[in-house]
Amino acid sequence: MTGREGIVDAHHHVWDLSVRDQDWITGDELAPLRRDFTLADLEPEARAAGVRATVLVQTITVPEETPEFLALAHGSDLVAGVVGWCDLTAPDVTDTLAALRELPGGDRLVGIRHQVQDEPDPDWLLRPDVRRGLRAVADAGLVHDLVVRAHQLPATVRAAALLPELTFVLDHAGKPPVATGELRPWADDLRALAARPNTVCKLSGLVTEADVRSWTVRDLRPYADTVLDAFGPDRLMFGSDWPVCRLAATYQEVVDTARTLIGDLGEDERTRVLATTAERVYGL
Repeated sequence: MTGREGIVDAHHHVWDLSVRDQDWITGDELAPLRRDFTLADLEPEARAAGVRATVLVQTITVPEETPEFLALAHGSDLVAGVVGWCDLTAPDVTDTLAALRELPGGDRLVGIRHQVQDEPDPDWLLRPDVRRGLRAVADAGLVHDLVVRAHQLPATVRAAALLPELTFVLDHAGKPPVATGELRPWADDLRALAARPNTVCKLSGLVTEADVRSWTVRDLRPYADTVLDAFGPDRLMFGSDWPVCRLAATYQEVVDTARTLIGDLGEDERTRVLATTAERVYGL
């Protein structure tokens, strides 16, 4: 446990393939994920690892998913927040966000995410229609989760500079090339993003950016150390990325690895990474 209250897992998913296909789960490497993963599957693993609250994050870009996730959160003692999806380019984005807030569980909506990593335009975040949508997210008191690949980090730096009123949360540390052991240019771009005061980072997803069959904590450490040095414990939060993490590690292993990677911090600093940063940033 961290402190008296336990861990906040700031990043996980669920899906039910009988409700909707997850069309990104393709190929042999992702085959273990082609099954249902529910809150009932997650809860015993999370509780056993000392997790007391979670943030459920969108998986695909369809409008129906976010109301479903809010309803799940409404009926859950574990899910404290939802990062959903809406069309940031839509003219009625402000109304859409307000309507989501009125749904059962709408009080658990804490952020919006778009699959920027799949956009062919490297400057998608800088488009005028996207920036207008991001301003609506800020005006609604929500944050924007960034799911980008390492080469897209420069655009996130410019977006954060153009929208100082919006808090950007970088998922999975910007997906660094852990498997190859390269640090640059990822580390330089990450530090440039961290220089913007309206940015936060998740210590998440590193095990699946490594070689999922043979990774070690030693492989992850240069990237975790870079993130911690750049953002500091006040702007760093733990996320399991369950169930995607299962390609490389169990839930408990992911938690234990995070504890090891921040083991040199003081107790108060560890508590920030493992709980209070997520509580503050997402308003849990």
